[in-house]
Order: sequence, then structure tokens, then C-alpha cells
Amino acid sequence: MKTRFLHGLRPIITTGLALVFGTALHAQKLVIKGSDTLGAKLVPVLAEDYRALHPDVSFEIAAEGSSTGLAALIGGTADIGMSSRRARANEQANGVAKGVTLRPLVVCYDGIALIVNEANPLDSLTKRQVEQIFTGDVRDWAALGGGAASAGPISVYTRNTASGTYADFKDLAMKKRDYAPTSQKLAGNEQIVSEVAHNRNGIGYVGLAYIGAPGIKVVAIEGTRPSKESVLAKAYPYARPNFLYTNGEPEGEAARFIDYVLSEAGQQRVEEIGFVPVR
Repeated sequence: MKTRFLHGLRPIITTGLALVFGTALHAQKLVIKGSDTLGAKLVPVLAEDYRALHPDVSFEIAAEGSSTGLAALIGGTADIGMSSRRARANEQANGVAKGVTLRPLVVCYDGIALIVNEANPLDSLTKRQVEQIFTGDVRDWAALGGGAASAGPISVYTRNTASGTYADFKDLAMKKRDYAPTSQKLAGNEQIVSEVAHNRNGIGYVGLAYIGAPGIKVVAIEGTRPSKESVLAKAYPYARPNFLYTNGEPEGEAARFIDYVLSEAGQQRVEEIGFVPVR
């Protein structure tokens, strides 16, 4: 465990992927669990902003995948579940069986960006080529038209099975087919960025908030790159909403925090971090 300070506020204690804002002395505490896409960057910044306005509120944020957030909400160990996908029918049924109604609220939009190493000469892929790469039908870059300069075995990086992005990408890009057996499953967006940046033959997918990292470049899909404009216009094929889930209608501090997320100030932060606001 290590303690660090964030922008002059009280210590943030980092334990794995869990962030604890504030201390146990606070009367109000919000526990938020789930999506790495939301929980690694966006929600911690929004929580920090909210605490600046409401210093009596503390946060515990764990970003370990959408499935974990919905499970925590159903199990009563989270006030809010972060998810980059919609709850599945079995999750909804499991919630109902335990007296929990999973209520989704869209808080931003995102585009799942395809990234390759900056040394890769390819700038664009077709949707068919993306499917072939991630299912393992195509395993060498030379087969994608780059010639000898791009030849080499393709290293595919994906999120792990707890991730909502892992499931959404299968639906949006792979016709629900299985990932290639050789694909490497990673816990978060930042891990995928790191691997692709250090592997000339690497390819992976990340949210828009992560595409500015060094060592990578974004590949256009059918000539269209992911951006605020292409996501809103539904021109980019791998766009999707992101959600905060609550048990029924949000109440108390959870409701007030969500109201802040959807406020003008909150949505400005959404855009600053790299997501597409709903406002």
C-alpha cells in the first residue's frame, strides 16, 4: 500500500486498483466499483471535484471491470456500479432475485479506439480486417497489405473477461465470435497502451481518454477515426455509452453525486478527460 497526495487534497491511499478519498472520520461515504474505462481516470477526477465542494464526503473507488461493479451493486457492497456495457439479462435477474433493480444512467459516450505501435506503417483497417485480427483468422501484418515493411506476427491485446469493453468489442467488432486463443488479456486500458507502445507488432483497443499516450497511434476504421464528432454522429462503428448503475432510483449522496456528474461542470470534466459528454 502506498499513500500519495492528489492536487493538494487529502491523501489518496492506493491498494491495487482501489482508491480511497478522505478518511473514516467523514459521515458520508460513497463506494463506487466497476469499469476500468470509467474508474481509472474519469470517476476519480469527478470525485475529487465533488469533494472540493463537499468535504464531508469520502469515496472508495475500485476499478476492476464492469462485471465486478454490477456484482458489487447486487451484493450490496457498492452504492454505484460503473459499467461500460449494459447489464446482461442474467445480471438483471440475479438482482431482482436479491431485491435489487439495476438502474442504468448514461453519463458519457466513448469510442473504442484501435491502437497500434507508432512504428506500424498501417493507418487504416476495414471492419472485416479488425474481425480477422482479433479472432485469429489473420496472424501476420503482411496479410493486411503493408507488404514486407509491416511483416511480423500480430500480437493481440484485449481486456480481461470482467471488462465491459471486452464484451462490447466482441459485439461491435467480432460478430460475437471468440477472441484468438493467442490474444493476451490485460486488466486495463493503461496496460494495453503500455504493451502496444513497447511491441512493434502489437494491436489493442482502448477508450478515447487513453489515445494520447506516447508510442502508439490510432488506426482509422473504414477511413473514420474515433472522435467526439464521429461518436456523436454515429459514424464511428465502435462507439458506445458508458453507465453509472444504482439500485433503483438513486437517493441521498449517490443521487447528488450523479447530479454533479451530469451538471455542466461535471460534463465539462468528462470532455476534458477525453470522453464524449451527454449534454
